[in-house]
Amino acid sequence: MAKRLQVIVQDPEYRDIQRAARLRRMSIAEWVRQALVQARRSEPSREVASKLEVIRAAARMDFPTADIDRMLEEIERGYGSGMHP
Repeated sequence: MAKRLQVIVQDPEYRDIQRAARLRRMSIAEWVRQALVQARRSEPSREVASKLEVIRAAARMDFPTADIDRMLEEIERGYGSGMHP
């Protein structure tokens, strides 16, 4: 369902918006809709504290690892062994 949004702006700001829309060959309404979409996309999707907690939880994990060259060598050996899932 579509909703109507009314925004009051001063004349100079309106003229700037009108000019920007005209340069892009679109209506003021479409220009504003696109500006709002872009503004929403630039907002963080989660709270900073929540993001930090995820990073901290991952940092507490203790997974086995090895030198990258050794891991790549083991992967290549696995390919050559004929043992594929």
